[in-house]
Amino acid sequence: MILHSLNQLYERLAKDPSYGLPTPGYSVQRVTFCIVLHPDGRLHSIEDARETVSETSKKGAVKSKQVPRQMLVPGDAKPPGQGINPCILWDNSAYLLGYKKDDAKPERSLECFTESRKQHKSFESVVNDSAYSAVCRFFEAWSPEKALDWKGQLDDFAVTGFGVFRILGQQSYVHESLGFSQWWIAQSSASDGSQAKAMCLVTGQLASIARLAEPAIKGVNGAAPGGAKLASFNLDAFESYGKEQTFNSPVSEQATFQYCNALNALLSGPQSRRHRVTIGDATTVFWTERETVAESLFAKFLGGDTEEKNSSGDDPVMHARLEAFLNTLRKGGGTLPAELGDPDTKFFILGLSGNVTRLSVRFWHIGTIAQMIERLHSHFDALKIRRSRDSDPEFPPVWALLRQTGREAKDIPPLLGGSLMQAILNGTPYPHSFYNAVLNRIRADHDINYLRACAIKAFLTRQSQIQIPMSLDTTRTEPAYLLGRLFAALEKTQEDALPGINATIRDRFYGSASATPGAVFPRLLRTYQHHLSKLEGGHKVNRDKLVQAIHGALSSFPTHLGLEDQGLFAIGYYHQRQDFFPKKDKPETTTAQ
Repeated sequence: MILHSLNQLYERLAKDPSYGLPTPGYSVQRVTFCIVLHPDGRLHSIEDARETVSETSKKGAVKSKQVPRQMLVPGDAKPPGQGINPCILWDNSAYLLGYKKDDAKPERSLECFTESRKQHKSFESVVNDSAYSAVCRFFEAWSPEKALDWKGQLDDFAVTGFGVFRILGQQSYVHESLGFSQWWIAQSSASDGSQAKAMCLVTGQLASIARLAEPAIKGVNGAAPGGAKLASFNLDAFESYGKEQTFNSPVSEQATFQYCNALNALLSGPQSRRHRVTIGDATTVFWTERETVAESLFAKFLGGDTEEKNSSGDDPVMHARLEAFLNTLRKGGGTLPAELGDPDTKFFILGLSGNVTRLSVRFWHIGTIAQMIERLHSHFDALKIRRSRDSDPEFPPVWALLRQTGREAKDIPPLLGGSLMQAILNGTPYPHSFYNAVLNRIRADHDINYLRACAIKAFLTRQSQIQIPMSLDTTRTEPAYLLGRLFAALEKTQEDALPGINATIRDRFYGSASATPGAVFPRLLRTYQHHLSKLEGGHKVNRDKLVQAIHGALSSFPTHLGLEDQGLFAIGYYHQRQDFFPKKDKPETTTAQ
């Protein structure tokens, strides 16, 4: 189903030139330099072919940087390995110039250049193109020692990426010339009749079967820089009934070409920012069967760029679309605004992780735009809790929630992102591993922040069907919730009595108070009396009334709290802490979610 959907996507993206999808016989490569030649093949210059792009941060800062130019070139991607494999009219600096920066094996670079020169000259008579002949003359006259004259430029922009050729005075590149293009397409489409044919599992048609899944998929975190395979058979253990490699699951050459290039366009193409985000260890791509506004807005959403002032810029149309999208997510249900597209349009989400040369599917989901928005509404409704500061996101992105499970990003459990996304997309309870990881981080660093409170509230709401309000509920009688409130009140009393204290009771006792309150709270209450005595006037009276009200609702201090109650303890603590610092603006509703 994944390959079938990607194969259909190719047909859609191929009609949009902004995606730069290759046609059969071509591939999209990252070009960083251009060798400019005189018509007789003499070298004129080596130019920087990179393009400058500007990026705007969420804070509004504009930063420019140079990135490789995505260019359509003849042939597939360079295969990995140590073999000598020259490409036609494009390649790295070792093949085109016999030079590499800080080259540890100059003899290999010379061998690469020699083989590239030999291959180009062997095709000259059949290509019959003047621009191509100029490249052959360049190869004849060039020696790698001459590259030292261009060392400054080559060490600047030709270290990574590939180079191409251009004739001085011409705008197009040599590989785009009419004579070469006609020859290349003719020889690429020619078949020697030796390819095995079978029923393609993607299209259902009898066709030549691809021996390798090419081109390789690039842009997945954890995969090799040269790319990895989504579907391949490279060991005997994967073979059966005497069928080798891809004959185990036959996919035609055309379907293979199309699904690989469609996925590459989403992952690393010119429009990848509209289709790709990283969630945990999963590189996630998404698309709709037809172009829709929701498709572009979804990238902003999963990436956490949901503030209208940051996302829409000065474009009034985008501002209106984003506002409609956010309002729909806030309300849920009902009829979708027309500007978001047909609500019945199919929506696809694919999460991938890399293991060097192979890809793993973390999650795969098919739904409609209407279903996707309703599931997102349900997810954010479960997360909804009073924000501790204005900068806290109204719609917390998935990556930010996952970040609460590890001290650093690398500590996030590798499978957690996939299981959390599946719960969001399917509307099912969140994984226990996610909840437990958040509680572990709270016990480790004693920080109950907005995002962690969101995560705990959402888990308890879906898993245990506990109705938790957005802010403080003084009518709740669960012991765990009351204990969390009481702990917050005791801590605030300590802070008021001892301004500027380095470590509060939260830093010293939170873990034990939330797990074994019976052993901790009697001691904390004795200390509380000392802190209360330092307060004055109405402040002292009001604080004591609050503590007595919470304490009076507790019949005893439990000896142990389970994991579910520890989460409720954290919510009670968070609610009470936020109530100590009321917002000056319009208060948020406390209606149960």
